[in-house]
Amino acid sequence: MTIKPLRKAVFPVAGLGTRFLPATKAMPKEMLTVVDKPLIQYAVEEALEAGIEQIIFVTGRGKSALEDHFDISYELEATMKARGKSLSLIENIRQKPGSPVYVRQQEPLGLGHAVWCAREIVGDEPFAVLLPDELMVGGFMKQMVEAYNKVGGNLIGALEVPAEETDKYGIITPGKIDGRLTEVLEVIEKPKQGTAKSNLMTPGRYILQPEVMKILDNPVKGAGGEIQLTDAMAQLIGKQPFHGFTFDGQRYDCGDKAGFIQANLALALARDDIGSVVRAFAKELLA
Repeated sequence: MTIKPLRKAVFPVAGLGTRFLPATKAMPKEMLTVVDKPLIQYAVEEALEAGIEQIIFVTGRGKSALEDHFDISYELEATMKARGKSLSLIENIRQKPGSPVYVRQQEPLGLGHAVWCAREIVGDEPFAVLLPDELMVGGFMKQMVEAYNKVGGNLIGALEVPAEETDKYGIITPGKIDGRLTEVLEVIEKPKQGTAKSNLMTPGRYILQPEVMKILDNPVKGAGGEIQLTDAMAQLIGKQPFHGFTFDGQRYDCGDKAGFIQANLALALARDDIGSVVRAFAKELLA
């Protein structure tokens, strides 16, 4: 079996972020900061750490701040140089010329549709999908790429959740288990309470073969009346190798207000520069 190398990653960032209004009225939700970095930067750094070479953003109207964030800022850099300040923090953000590609999703028709919008750039190569709302600490995509290079096919992230929460996520029906790899027999998007075949959810990290784009060429609306990526992936099961990969690290659901606050607190406490101050404040507040 020939395993094609993984070079491209798709970031669906066209969502309106209505759960975070009014903060997201004029600012993309992906630019909300956890401590001092926007969510999208965490996701991009995760992909680059995994060896991804080309970043593909599927954007929508009002998302120009995303493009500006990964571009050169002449006025800012000139001012910082004149004041003798280090440019390391913003130089690290820049992407190689031609590496970031921006594609417009004109209608909010679901995750499957957003991924399909990147089909011309993905071409006939395998590709990763990272949802920036899901903040992973511990190099999840790097771990997934290492597993993909051994087994090939399709690989999706897997995390255990309480049984009472399975109706909120895409849930894996498991087959054979080999360490952190689980054979995927089925993926069901938001199964009704009490019907899930496991408590393994898919936390917004995928490595997919290009054939999924052909399925999305003729989409069928699924849960919520949207074009679901989960439904398209399900048609590849049994035709191509398909595994879930359990993450060894921390996940924060930053599409949820409580999860977003938890991420800020956890990452702030882990910082050498501010951790002790935040910890002392938290103890005082909770007391």
